[in-house]
Amino acid sequence: MGIFGGMSLDVVPALASIKFLEDVPRRALRAAGKEARWFSVPAGWPLFRAGEMSDSIFFVLSGSFGAFKAMRDGRSEFMGHIRTGEPVGEMAMFQGGIDIDGDGAPDNVPHTSSVYALRDSEVLEISRKGFERLSSAEPELLNAMIRLILSRLREGNQRNRRTAPKVFALVATSPTINLDLRAKALQKSLAGLGVKSRIVEEIEGDEKPSAFFDKLESENDVVILISTMGDNAWYRLSMRQADRIWVVARADAKPSYPLFPEENSPAQSLKLVDVLLLHHGAERKACRPSDWLRAAGAARVFHWHHMEGEHCDRLARTIAGRSVGIVFSGGGARAYAHIGVVKAMRELGIPIDFAGGASMGAVVAGCVAMGWDDAEIDYRIRKGFVESNPLGDWNIPVVGMVKGHRVDARLREHFGEAEIGDLEMPFFAVSTNLTDGAYRVHRQGLLRQALRATIALPGILPPVIEEGEVLVDGAVLNNFPTDVMRELQRGFVVGCDVARAPEGLDASEFVNPPGFFGWVAKHGFSSAPPIAGLLMRSATVSVNPNAGRELVDVLILPELKDIELRDWKAYDEAIEAGYLAAMTALKESDLQAQCCTLKAV
Repeated sequence: MGIFGGMSLDVVPALASIKFLEDVPRRALRAAGKEARWFSVPAGWPLFRAGEMSDSIFFVLSGSFGAFKAMRDGRSEFMGHIRTGEPVGEMAMFQGGIDIDGDGAPDNVPHTSSVYALRDSEVLEISRKGFERLSSAEPELLNAMIRLILSRLREGNQRNRRTAPKVFALVATSPTINLDLRAKALQKSLAGLGVKSRIVEEIEGDEKPSAFFDKLESENDVVILISTMGDNAWYRLSMRQADRIWVVARADAKPSYPLFPEENSPAQSLKLVDVLLLHHGAERKACRPSDWLRAAGAARVFHWHHMEGEHCDRLARTIAGRSVGIVFSGGGARAYAHIGVVKAMRELGIPIDFAGGASMGAVVAGCVAMGWDDAEIDYRIRKGFVESNPLGDWNIPVVGMVKGHRVDARLREHFGEAEIGDLEMPFFAVSTNLTDGAYRVHRQGLLRQALRATIALPGILPPVIEEGEVLVDGAVLNNFPTDVMRELQRGFVVGCDVARAPEGLDASEFVNPPGFFGWVAKHGFSSAPPIAGLLMRSATVSVNPNAGRELVDVLILPELKDIELRDWKAYDEAIEAGYLAAMTALKESDLQAQCCTLKAV
């Protein structure tokens, strides 16, 4: 544990200052103080790591910490902030108080997540014995702690404003960027959401102690620190104080490598960085957004075309934890229903700030991320998938029942050379990596290539080969990727799942079937042979039909019992089902009511 301090001074005043302990008698605080110690944790250092044993609970006296958990693919997912006055490590302490091995003594258990200081922080550690003394003197303390633990367990990956970032550093990459005007535009949009914010510039915040920033946090919902990248004290201080860093850059400029000065900040080292590209009309394209993402080590890229309006409001919603992300499941032709969901959301005035999905759901989400209106989406999907069968180029299979040339042509026709980073909003598609048996999240590169991978149903379409990996339909492993959306943004999630199995396969199609050429002679090349339905059902039969549903704020389940996965002509029927289901679900949800303040200011 990287710490300074561990002082044996009188910690009773520190204990008494913790709101959680405000009802504990002074005498009990003095007794518990013998089992407590104060220490400081420098920014970027760990308080503890996942796997480490503990028999203590910690209380944050000043500063801020971030909790991270390891994902199956090796990434670390940011879970949230732990702020002044809040406990941390309580779950390991309580679980460790149980006699697991039966020897009559409580056993220690490891922490399940890692906690790092996001800025210079002070912590009070209380041993299990000390906490028992506190809870004996004030029994309600134990009840409050149990409620906290249950609350955190219940929240899980759900939207949780308590753990949302509050201090944002807007860092300009060029002195030609007027950050003051940009910050004030954001402040105006935040005010329209009922969010109180404070802008802090160098002249006001330079050389201020950590208590100054703690006070700012306690008095405001959001704090915006603005500075220009450079070798100066205020830039370094704002970077170290930030919960999240937004790199503000001109879209017509190229990033330098390395982008940041050598000294790291905790938010930077923990990848809590976004890129905000400013557009000024018909500027020349100097590089790809992915170049900025790579240079900054950033997680997301946003585009800001006008000082006020739609893009500014989207940024404000993202800052405030009020953004709205849509997640669309795969389901073949049943995914047409997602178009009806989009139509309903727009009619109700519910903004869409992030979009993603799997298989055909990702295709519809990609249309939204392109910025197309309802008429444009209708035109593109009708032309690409309804009026002519994109899976009609059947052949004697080697790696797929169809050649895939028609699908490639449709995707190129409608999505062209658009890069995911160029889209109106952050977007992702999920594919299945057969090389390592994990799902892959596409958030960079050509949009059409990501869509081609996510719809490559095994045995039907040939797989996509990318960097030596064999990529197929995302529905195979993660058909309703709400977990990816939860990681991408901390606002609301609206999910539409159309993957419920329709009526069973027609068994008669598999009794004494004709050969390939016999089938073609009777049905022609435009009709899919029975093996197509067999492969589509086989590839997704192991998918849990309820997976991911617990992570949405609004769940939409269109009634599509008569529409098969391959029923590409059931376009209008599916859209209507999606529209009706969305209208019902959204009007009954809290989200529709809250959208009175989510609309553009």
